[in-house]
Amino acid sequence: MLALTELGQRLRQERESKGLSLEDLQKLTKIQKRYLLGIEEGNYEVMPGKFYVRAFIKQYCEAIGLDTDAIFEEYKSDIPSTQTEDMPQQLSRVRSRKEIPQHTKGVSKAYDYLPTVLVVAGVVVVGIIIWVIAQNIVSDKNKEQANQEAPNSEVQQSNTQEETNETTAKNDNSTSEDDQSVADKKEKEKAAKEKAEKEKAAKEKAEKEKAEKEKKDSGKQEYKEVQKTGRSATYALSGTDAFNLEVTSTQADTWLDVKNGKGNAFFSSILKKGETKEFDLTKETEARVNIGYSPGVELKVNGKAVNLPFDSSKQVRQVVTIQYQPAEAQ
Repeated sequence: MLALTELGQRLRQERESKGLSLEDLQKLTKIQKRYLLGIEEGNYEVMPGKFYVRAFIKQYCEAIGLDTDAIFEEYKSDIPSTQTEDMPQQLSRVRSRKEIPQHTKGVSKAYDYLPTVLVVAGVVVVGIIIWVIAQNIVSDKNKEQANQEAPNSEVQQSNTQEETNETTAKNDNSTSEDDQSVADKKEKEKAAKEKAEKEKAAKEKAEKEKAEKEKKDSGKQEYKEVQKTGRSATYALSGTDAFNLEVTSTQADTWLDVKNGKGNAFFSSILKKGETKEFDLTKETEARVNIGYSPGVELKVNGKAVNLPFDSSKQVRQVVTIQYQPAEAQ
């Protein structure tokens, strides 16, 4: 493994302080893991080009919350500058007449046959025009024949009208049956609508009762600090029969890990900017919330906002443990 540069060591320390692995950073930046590792190790040879080195370092810094301009200025000796490479001589498309291969002289002979080709093409075009005119003449004759047969079609139309009248008479007999079917259909639709309205009203009532209960419980609940150490803090939740947790990230993507006291994970992934995750932990006695990037992260317990234990500008990664004791057990 290559020795870390000062820039690579600084970036790795910042990443690890936020609880992010290279896989997490790959998801945030969409940069392949091997390029991220190359940045940390100062192994820029693995990059597609010098331009990508600076671009990837910029995305890396933004993902972990560092000032890009300050980093580029502080570590400019570690970061290669981008310069447009000269185009290889063999890629130039401009060549002198002397450089043109001799076999291209045969092209000039093709021009000797050009008049013959043009004559053949002209004959083909004239043939197409004659064919189009012939098709138009045939079409006009078909129209005249159709006009002459029109009187005969009137007789056929009269016969068809008589058949239609007979069919109408038969259909009248079935009209009453169709009316009954329509009435039955409307009755079923009405019953279904009434059922849906009753179900909606019942659901709204249940939601209202639940909201009132949560509001009542939140008025009695206590959420107090037990201890703090390092980047971890423990709180006690009591005086309520519900333990609902909401986590929202408002500024940037962050790593979020939520587990119960037994270590079983409810969520362990990236929480994207503007996204909210809700957890019903009423059946648990303890929950551990690991936040990789705390700036802009909001916590709510039973719908009530609670503060993070540490100043996010000083402690980016924070771990909050909530010990829950239901009111009925007290």
